[in-house]
Amino acid sequence: MNSAALPAGVRMVPLTAHRDHRGWLSEIYRQHWATGVTPCQWNATFSEANVLRGVHVHPLHNDYLVVAQGSMSAGLYDLRRNSPTYRKSALLELSGRELTVVIVPAGVMHGLYYHEPTLHMYGVDCYFSPDDELGCHWADAALGIAWPCTAPNLSERDRDAGTLTQCETQLRALKPEF
Repeated sequence: MNSAALPAGVRMVPLTAHRDHRGWLSEIYRQHWATGVTPCQWNATFSEANVLRGVHVHPLHNDYLVVAQGSMSAGLYDLRRNSPTYRKSALLELSGRELTVVIVPAGVMHGLYYHEPTLHMYGVDCYFSPDDELGCHWADAALGIAWPCTAPNLSERDRDAGTLTQCETQLRALKPEF
C-alpha cells in the first residue's frame, strides 16, 4: 500500500526475518528504533479465520502491531480533527510471510479482519484501561472501509457497537483536542 494513502502518523515498517529450514527469527522491536511508541505492555492475539475485531479507537495509547503468522486486513479511519487525513480511511494487508510493523497513533480507528488462523502481537504505550477503548460498528458506511467480508465472526461488544457518529462524540468528550 502507498504510505501516502495512510492516515497521518500511521507507519508501516518492514522487518527482517532470518529464515532457514527450521523457520525464522526476527527482531520486532528495539527501543532505539524511532517508532514514536515505547511499549509498556505487550499482547498476543490469536484469531480464527473470518474473525473481525473492532472497529476501535484509543484516545490515550498508540499501537505497535505485527502479524507473526497468518494474514489479516487492517481497516483504518482517522478521527483526529487536526490531522491532514481527518475522516480518511485505508485498508492494509498484513501477513506473517512479509513481516511488517504497523504503528497506529491514538485517534486512528482500527479494525482487524483475519483471513485465516492468525497470530499477531502488539505493544501499547499505556496500560490497558476501559476508558481508552471506544468503538463503532465495523460495517458503518461512514467509515468507507471496503472490508473483504460480509458476515464476520464478531464479539458481542463489536456486534452491538454503535455508530461512527456516536463514537466520535464519545472521543471528543474524553479528549477534546482530538
